[in-house]
Amino acid sequence: MNFSNTQGVYFWGFLVVFGVVMYLISPKVKDEGGFFRGTDTEGRPASSWALMMSIFISWIFAKSVTNAANLGAAYGIVGGLAYATYWLSIPFAGWIIYRLRTREGATGLVPFLVAKYGRFAAMAFSAAILIRLYNEVWSNTAVVGGYYGESGSFAFIASALLFTAAVLLYSLKGGLRSSIFTDVIQAVVFVLFLGLVLIWIVPTHGPVALLTEGHFALDAGADLLLVALLQVLSYPFHDPVLTDRGFITREKTMLRAFVIAGVLGFFAILAFSLVGVHAKLEGIAAAGNAPAQVAKGLGLAGFFAMSVVMISSAASTLDSTFTSLSKSVAHELPLLAGRTPGTRAIRNGVVTMAVFALLGNLPMMAGTDILKATTLSGTMVIGLAPIFLLSRWVSYSPLSFHLAFWSGMALGVMLALGAIPASWAIGTGKYGLLLGTNLYGLIICTAGFLLPLALGHRRSATEAA
Repeated sequence: MNFSNTQGVYFWGFLVVFGVVMYLISPKVKDEGGFFRGTDTEGRPASSWALMMSIFISWIFAKSVTNAANLGAAYGIVGGLAYATYWLSIPFAGWIIYRLRTREGATGLVPFLVAKYGRFAAMAFSAAILIRLYNEVWSNTAVVGGYYGESGSFAFIASALLFTAAVLLYSLKGGLRSSIFTDVIQAVVFVLFLGLVLIWIVPTHGPVALLTEGHFALDAGADLLLVALLQVLSYPFHDPVLTDRGFITREKTMLRAFVIAGVLGFFAILAFSLVGVHAKLEGIAAAGNAPAQVAKGLGLAGFFAMSVVMISSAASTLDSTFTSLSKSVAHELPLLAGRTPGTRAIRNGVVTMAVFALLGNLPMMAGTDILKATTLSGTMVIGLAPIFLLSRWVSYSPLSFHLAFWSGMALGVMLALGAIPASWAIGTGKYGLLLGTNLYGLIICTAGFLLPLALGHRRSATEAA
């Protein structure tokens, strides 16, 4: 949409006001408990309600709602259902983390991996996490930029960078505590404005037409639905935005929050995919950003509402990304190197946020398909499924980890390079090769994980030392 000078001031002003308000209301923390674990000034963990809202909105990525709408535009409701299925990752991850904490005494995924699979396994896992978090920066700022200009334009880049700066400032102020606190507000804003968008969209064709558009077939989006079901088994474990929140409160409180957030997220994403289904029925070309294209036809108020939805969802993810990056680099990497984080942990975390805020936007400036940030990374980490799901059968087996983990990584890289044979494709749909790679890859990774156990290489950590 082309802004008049007055309209442009309002839209750009909203970004500035958003940043200022979030900074003013964000709690300031001075200790590691608040900055890295989200505790309040009395050392108390986040409440069940706040944790649930934080998980819900943190996983409603701006790129995710855009992808959901794009898939709705391509395949109708089947496309939206396929993408919403990824949100089953949240209750699944909650159940696994609950089991790790109650049965195996895990205090975090990295300490758990060190104890179960060795230091090098935890280092490989941490590297995958950093890549994932790096992708989260540009893939969310790019969505916000798309509401201010065409990809690569000055307005696109400038708005994305202004948005990054606004989120960075309040993240530096309070770390994870600030992230959880602002997530609650952003979740309420997201739900309210999503409701406004649906009020504009749904009456045009009616709910029946929207919910029956599309059909279940491998070449009509069902292949991606099956991909999502397979990746649910591994995808959530390489996302510290989610898993960090699994260790900051009591086990049952955490599990309840994860289940509720996952169910709410599933329906929120499915509901937003109706924007794309509307575009499909209206004959509106998605052009890689169905919500933005639909918003252009809703008038200024509708476009603004859609922008607020995107900015609130992007901000909640970006601030969580910054806090997870700071914890990984300033807190967990020193532990892996055999050193304590020390008194400079918060300062190092602050520097980490600032560096990734700058470097993380380079792909946004170059232009990259945001869906690839989900599907390809999800394939690369399919080896995490047996590593966490079958951990109870392992006392100490580094080889199990590496055979599973690196098999998945190799397949993900091969898929990205076009080196997976076409014969692996299941069906003739767009995601047929992705489906085949994930199915056969999961089998390969699981076999690799079990191989050392079958050969009698199972041993204890004490014996290994």
